[in-house]
Amino acid sequence: MITPGGATAEETWRTVCEGRSLARTDPQLAGLPVDIACRIDDFDPVTVYGRRLARRLDRFAHLALHASRQAVADAGLDPEHWPRERVGVILGVGGNSLETYVREFTLLGEGRPTAVSPVALPRSVPNMVPGEVAMDLGIHGPSFSVASACASGATAIGVARDLLLAGACDIVLAGSAESGVSPMPVTCFAQMTALSRRLDDPAAACRPFDADRDGLVLSEGAAVLVLERPDAARARGARVRALLRGYGSTSDAHHPVAPHPEGAGAERALRAALADAGCTPRDVDHVNAHGTSTPAGDRAEALALLRTFGGAPPPVTAPKGVLGHALGASAAVEAALTVLTLQHRHIPPTANLRRQLPGQELDIVTGEPRPAEVGVAVSSSFGFGGQNTVLVLGTP
Repeated sequence: MITPGGATAEETWRTVCEGRSLARTDPQLAGLPVDIACRIDDFDPVTVYGRRLARRLDRFAHLALHASRQAVADAGLDPEHWPRERVGVILGVGGNSLETYVREFTLLGEGRPTAVSPVALPRSVPNMVPGEVAMDLGIHGPSFSVASACASGATAIGVARDLLLAGACDIVLAGSAESGVSPMPVTCFAQMTALSRRLDDPAAACRPFDADRDGLVLSEGAAVLVLERPDAARARGARVRALLRGYGSTSDAHHPVAPHPEGAGAERALRAALADAGCTPRDVDHVNAHGTSTPAGDRAEALALLRTFGGAPPPVTAPKGVLGHALGASAAVEAALTVLTLQHRHIPPTANLRRQLPGQELDIVTGEPRPAEVGVAVSSSFGFGGQNTVLVLGTP
């Protein structure tokens, strides 16, 4: 995992547990309607990959490859000796290479077609990210991308699970990457009035489920999980961090960008995931919420949770208060943080929550991490187009 909170999963975990927002005024966004964001510092792709590979890949692909290499190493796998035809890679994408498109279209608009980069197209095609990971790690099994907006990472993890259950793979790398901290996506989200306008206090801008929330803060990042068939994992003596027990996916069929106002699709996805896991709502010890800090989104999610859990949901956290919203990467980042919650047995706090609205009150962890014996946890992710994806994760 790589996020504004750290270049590894454990660094990000420690940052999230501190519960302080990383949003700040971003000089690279100066002059735009909104100039605050959460950006990854100190990651130089030329140093990591060399000049040739760094030039060939877009920013979000740099992050995806970094997270994939980390995940494989953490799982104790050696790409030189794994069964290449039985390994797959499924990565979610959201907006992918907007800045590449902008730059090259600008050259065309200036009447300079011969200045367009020969790598512009391959670096922009969504499936090239899992393709690059496959080339880097020697993966000869299924390799493709999935797109369900901000739920993409969770959808990729669910699809990876299905490949394992179908017997198509023994190992699948699954997750997502996104870099939305650039002028075009920031301007687009600002024009949609989706971004927080607390420009004079960036650290207080993203406030999931708070009564005074006014929009999200854009971010970037990547997370990749290694999914493996249980018998294959046992055979090689692997360290198993968590079990993927359930997966549910639904569509609102309501509006291009707004959620169903009562969270109906989110509730159906949550109930479907619990049924797939063989769990009841009472079995769930923790919810890692989508929690973007938008008025409509957080309301819909809160109502879905209250109905599903009979008015008393388990403890909730919303990492975007600290890390910002990494769009297509957010679902995989939050799934990985849910795995770490199961492992470390405490729930990270949500930043900037001061007061909840009547009728939307949840048991949201604030201030300090809350110790908890979490055996079953839910990670919820929602996206434009009415996409709803929920994962149920459990201790091994």
